[in-house]
Amino acid sequence: MSSLQDDAYGTAMDAALSLAREAAAQGDVPVGAVVLDETGAVIGVGRNRREADADPSAHAEILALREAAASRGSWRLDGCTLVVTLEPCLMCAGAVLQSRVPRVVLGAWDEKAGATGSQWDVVRDARVGAKVEVVAGVRGDECADVLRDFFESRR
Repeated sequence: MSSLQDDAYGTAMDAALSLAREAAAQGDVPVGAVVLDETGAVIGVGRNRREADADPSAHAEILALREAAASRGSWRLDGCTLVVTLEPCLMCAGAVLQSRVPRVVLGAWDEKAGATGSQWDVVRDARVGAKVEVVAGVRGDECADVLRDFFESRR
């Protein structure tokens, strides 16, 4: 990964972490996501809103992908990058595949429900012709800390 990519991913992860903290402040699991276009411009953002919207599909990634598609006027997000604070679940990994996003940058691994390399690796499964690049561990400790703090405050 080039330093230009490192800088772009770090800046995007800053935005995703800010969104995750907003989600936590609203009582939702702190996950934030940002979609970058080919130039590195942000074209979609999302934070978990399952509690706020009473919607089981209101995951940060889904909302960010929807906004990016609306921004482009197309469901095809070829050339885009999804930057997310927590490894996507099965539903979100499926949405990555359906939207044709070629790269996922994640912060913390989700050892319970992750679907981009930990529990499952849906986005790189040859049976579905998937060839998504996964860049893991970008600000991983910080992303994990936000989640840990949220759940510890609930105990």
